[in-house]
Amino acid sequence: MSANPVIADLPLFPLHTVLFPGGLLPLKIFEARYLDMARECLREKTPFGVCLLKSGHEIASPGDPSVPESVGCLAEITECDVDTYGLLLVQARGTERFRLLSHRVEPSNLLVGMAETIGEDQPLQGVEALAKFGACAEVLERIIDTIKARDPQNLPFAEPFLFDDPSWVSNRLSEILPIPMRARQKLMELDDAAARIDVVHHYMQHHQLL
Repeated sequence: MSANPVIADLPLFPLHTVLFPGGLLPLKIFEARYLDMARECLREKTPFGVCLLKSGHEIASPGDPSVPESVGCLAEITECDVDTYGLLLVQARGTERFRLLSHRVEPSNLLVGMAETIGEDQPLQGVEALAKFGACAEVLERIIDTIKARDPQNLPFAEPFLFDDPSWVSNRLSEILPIPMRARQKLMELDDAAARIDVVHHYMQHHQLL
């Protein structure tokens, strides 16, 4: 069995949010360290890493370093623009998860890590898991239809909609349900689609969404 690929110098963007594979991430960038990072990623067509902040702040604060969670998601820039105030407007999309092996702070205050990519979710198995997945997919489809009817220009998910993919469905529900951020992080870290489906199914059942 081959080891997962390692990225030696991955620029990190710690945020108060959790990015999932296939998820969308709009960013307004104004700090020099992240402007340089975005330019480098666009020029080299390379990803950056999004991690939930374990402690510290999104904006650089002397004496209060940003500490990222050890599992994050690679992000690729899909759109880029500059607004009238000179802010860089970026639309990024999650690709695959990674685990930080180490990280350091560059002189620019940019966090850079050595990261090992994490493979795809384990496949869904068993009658009960498939039944829960089917119920979750139906709820997600209803949610998307409702958003389309109200605000079709601001869908929080990118097409194509993969309602037959347990990982895609459970990731999108994990993003849109009002789940506490630390719990959302744990859901993203799971490498078992059935386990993630089970959690979001239980959450929706408890909150009478099923």
